Amino acid sequence: MRRAGRGGGREMWKRCRRTVDGLDLPDPFDAAVFIGMLAGTRGRPIELVPISAALHTPCGLLVTTDRADCILYAADTSALHQQHILLHEAAHLICGHHETAPAASAAAEVLMPHLAPSLVQRVLGRSVYTEPQEQEAELVASMILARTAQDARDARPQPPHPGRARLDRLFGTPEDPAPGRLDD
Repeated sequence: MRRAGRGGGREMWKRCRRTVDGLDLPDPFDAAVFIGMLAGTRGRPIELVPISAALHTPCGLLVTTDRADCILYAADTSALHQQHILLHEAAHLICGHHETAPAASAAAEVLMPHLAPSLVQRVLGRSVYTEPQEQEAELVASMILARTAQDARDARPQPPHPGRARLDRLFGTPEDPAPGRLDD
């Protein structure tokens, strides 16, 4: 992955924009539903695991096991923050970061003590992977949220133009017969 230096940030932005534009998003948007759709597309389960955030641990973590991907997220934060955490970790899957992540880390053992370390194949945590992957995941998550906000704005009915009623009286509405013409 290229570092976001001169021009690199622009390339990352374009790459992320293409990625997000190609995503199928649920309407209305729900992060858990979106992640379920992503799991279906990938043909592999993605388990959402709420955790109590501890001091000096990431608020989100992507853990890949032999049978599923697990997104751990802080349960004791706002709904908006949880949504962003979920999308950030899902963005790592979307961008393929999980394929180059290091093997299991101590963070997974602390946050998921019930999971045998031998089952954990890959872990992505904020202190484990490279800066460009972090930036890319953050950008994709933010672009998904921006796109859903724009889609919601576009779906809202627009208030009528102030002169619209007068124009409708003069010329009729599209579903009305032409003014001045009598129907047979």
